Amino acid sequence: MKKLVAASIALAALVGAPASAADMPVRTPAPKEPAFTVYNWTGFYVGIQGGSGWSHAVQTDVRPFTSDNYQPNGGVIGGTLGYNAQFGHVVLGLEGDGSGSWIKGYTTGTDPLAGNCGGAVPRCFSNLESFATFRARAGVTMDNVLPYLTGGLAVGWLNGQEGDTAAGGVFGAGTTTVVGWTAGLGVEAMFNQIWSMKVEYLYMDFGNHVIFNDNVAGVIFPERLRYYTNIMSVGLNYRFGY
Repeated sequence: MKKLVAASIALAALVGAPASAADMPVRTPAPKEPAFTVYNWTGFYVGIQGGSGWSHAVQTDVRPFTSDNYQPNGGVIGGTLGYNAQFGHVVLGLEGDGSGSWIKGYTTGTDPLAGNCGGAVPRCFSNLESFATFRARAGVTMDNVLPYLTGGLAVGWLNGQEGDTAAGGVFGAGTTTVVGWTAGLGVEAMFNQIWSMKVEYLYMDFGNHVIFNDNVAGVIFPERLRYYTNIMSVGLNYRFGY
């Protein structure tokens, strides 16, 4: 009898075990948190950029003549190629860019002693047709954001004119390559490891150069142009190697 009771209890335990297991709550694995992205600025990149510029220009010659200061302005668009190297939170880089530009303007001449600019319609005119810069960059990264300073060499293709017709008594025009310097600052932000966007300001000073010759009643006067410009641009960069 005792053996029968013990057997019955064992059988009941075996039958009830699966039911008890089925009633137990099922534990689902906890979702894994996404891996933290570590932004790395090291590598080559290419980009496009565009914006606007505003300049200051003064035309002079030895007659003596001065146009006084006038303010050309207009748009710019171009491309960028560069390389960054990151050392901890410090990012150092080299960058080159080239842009077509339409930063142009004119004046009739405002100096009371020199009088108006030459031409049937008095006009002194300048146009920064294009430019390129070759610069170093240095910044301190804050995760995916990089504020930076930049500076280096600037090369411009500068057009100058005085007068609009030869019959006006004074006429000259020409385009010359001018070399100067540039400095500025900007901030760049990564969307991911491949794409980033930047906002940048550059000051470019091209000095004072002879751009063309005026022919005044058969007498040649070299015309000088003192020119500097400010460029504000927005750019989009693509990084290689990720």
